[in-house]
Amino acid sequence: MIATALAILLGTATVVQLLYWIIIFSRLAFYQEKKEEGSSTTEQAPVSVIICARNEAENLKKNLPHIINQNYRSFEIIVVNDDSTDETEKIILDFKKKCQILELVNVGKKMSAGKKAALKKGIEAARFDILILTDADCRPASTNWLYHMQKSFRPGKDIVLGYGPYEKAKSLLNTIIRFETLNTAIHYLSFSFVGLSYMGVGRNLAYRKSLYQRVGGFDRHAHIASGDDDLFINEAADGDNTTVSLQPDAWVYSIPKNTWRGYYNQKSRHLTTGSKYKLLHVLLLAGIPASLITHYVCGLLLLTYPDWVSFTILNYLVRIVVVSILYTVILKRFHEHILIPWIPFLDVLLVIYYLLFSPILLIGSKQRKWK
Repeated sequence: MIATALAILLGTATVVQLLYWIIIFSRLAFYQEKKEEGSSTTEQAPVSVIICARNEAENLKKNLPHIINQNYRSFEIIVVNDDSTDETEKIILDFKKKCQILELVNVGKKMSAGKKAALKKGIEAARFDILILTDADCRPASTNWLYHMQKSFRPGKDIVLGYGPYEKAKSLLNTIIRFETLNTAIHYLSFSFVGLSYMGVGRNLAYRKSLYQRVGGFDRHAHIASGDDDLFINEAADGDNTTVSLQPDAWVYSIPKNTWRGYYNQKSRHLTTGSKYKLLHVLLLAGIPASLITHYVCGLLLLTYPDWVSFTILNYLVRIVVVSILYTVILKRFHEHILIPWIPFLDVLLVIYYLLFSPILLIGSKQRKWK
């Protein structure tokens, strides 16, 4: 009886996993962006780039030039100094002396956790309707970042989801961070393709100021420290108004954490908002880790029953072959070829990841500070 129950659970979990990968995640694997028809400056609508910075003096010195030197006709850069105690304001003012398109917005003493108040100030100061958001510790992959993000604003599209990978380094932690980041992107980008956009990443995100104003900005979740990106998109996105920009020139790179504790704290902060998503999104997203954990746990337990070994191995092979094929296509698309041989190992590590963070994924956590 126990073995039969385990077999039923294993088979069901495997089928659910295959459905996610074949019906939803394959959309990203085989997605083809429309060919550009030129890059005339007449097509370039003015944009406002918004960066919130709290104690980011060194990162601003390093990364602001990558924003300032964008190959784009008309844009402004608004850097919001969020009650910094280092030389953040001085660095911004130094850049402003040489760059007329840069504006400084100061936020006084922080009255709440998170960066929503700072971002709100930046959006209010923006002169243009198209807002492109990134962070002080990020750098665009190319001087054509703004062009590729802006051109995705076709008629009826008010939100553009971008991709924000992490810099590569030789360490197990770095490998795990990059794989987990890509896995997250697989989820939110693929769901967007089926009309179920539920989040974006603030490192590389764009939307219209008019949309922000229509939905009331961050008012409905202002009491939650996190969620300036994902909770806003979860509220503002519908099946039609969201698109993606996957051109490598439109990616924005960040430096990842280099300690396990730092990574855990970062992910804990990011995941606090998951339980606040729309119910349909919560249920669909919960099915991904639940089915993966069930697939591996039931498979391991069923291996202790000799009569079920062949069934267990068959389930594993069918799923891992399908998943590996699609992962390979996606990893190549996102220039992570080096991870391809590690797919089976990293797939197992995802189980550990889900188990480690499941309490936060399910019920959220106490509010955490942005900086």
